[in-house]
Amino acid sequence: MSPEFLFTAFIVCLAPGVGVIFTLSTVLGRGLGAGLWAVLGCTLATLVHLGFAMAGLAAVLQTSALLFSAIKYAGVAYLLWMAWGTLQGTGALQVTPDTTRHAPATLVRRGVLLNLLNPKLPMFFVAFLPQFIPAGAPDATALLIELGLGFVAMTAGVFLLYALAAGWLRSRVLGSERAMTWLRRAFAASFAGLGAKLAFERA
Repeated sequence: MSPEFLFTAFIVCLAPGVGVIFTLSTVLGRGLGAGLWAVLGCTLATLVHLGFAMAGLAAVLQTSALLFSAIKYAGVAYLLWMAWGTLQGTGALQVTPDTTRHAPATLVRRGVLLNLLNPKLPMFFVAFLPQFIPAGAPDATALLIELGLGFVAMTAGVFLLYALAAGWLRSRVLGSERAMTWLRRAFAASFAGLGAKLAFERA
């Protein structure tokens, strides 16, 4: 993989999005261990999107406004639901100290679902990856898979860095009720903002 691809993929993964916010909120609310399961869920969703892209789903999303809109608005509804739950300090994404046990499978499932409802990922694979495949390359399919798996690995690495950073901050913010109130508001606004942005995306 070229340095240009690795650098561009790193910047794309580093930009805060739905998965990053879910990971950060999980770590701050439930600890680093729970956050690592969230990272796994988000990474698996990226891998699933790669499989869909290879199977031709991304091309369908580009040409079918109806299908794109269906997935898009499902994602919008889910994001708004998460924003409301975070703001209320209840539900799956509450950013408050939580001592109850949560099944890792539940966190993984939520991470997968959240990212599967984001049509930007398959669109990204179609628009981004082919730019790094030389015209007429005899092994274009194999190269596409290699780049896609490289992006998945980059996603896991960057999300892990976010989780570790949130874990370091956790003990410094959870003791302040005022800080946690503002964190809940910030995460709720982020989910709502991402939902609004997604609602106005065009196929």
